[in-house]
Amino acid sequence: MPHPFRSAVTVAVAAVWAVTTPASAPLMERGWTWPTAPVQIVRPFAAPAHAYGAGHRGIDLAADGAVRAPADGVIAYSGTVVDRGVLTIDHGDGLVTTFEPVESALRPGDAVTRGQEVAEVASGGHTAEGAVHFGVRLDGDYINPLLLLGGVPRAVLLPCC
Repeated sequence: MPHPFRSAVTVAVAAVWAVTTPASAPLMERGWTWPTAPVQIVRPFAAPAHAYGAGHRGIDLAADGAVRAPADGVIAYSGTVVDRGVLTIDHGDGLVTTFEPVESALRPGDAVTRGQEVAEVASGGHTAEGAVHFGVRLDGDYINPLLLLGGVPRAVLLPCC
């Protein structure tokens, strides 16, 4: 019989711990920061079964408007793809991040620093209204962004009375 207090949140936290194993420690040690605040994952990463399979190659985050660079880098692409604005940052060492849908005044070649506001959430694409898709590629392959962020920040429970 399942534990009476086990919930979807408990399952989600367990899933995060499963992807932040010691093998991912070198990625977590890079000091990346969340591109949105507060952090709320609207849709998690879902690895495809094969290169062309169905999946969700990133995470969708609720956003209040501002999107920030998770790490230092250089803008590789800023423009429209099909029906949405896309911003891509090359962080070096084979790591590239992509945000969509966004609007940004930055252009390819512009340097950005960790925590710098790089875009505003827009509309279009597959994300829910008020959310931004955050994808990360390592040497061309999509990886779970949580591997670089150290998982979801821990919730702080406050007394009710």
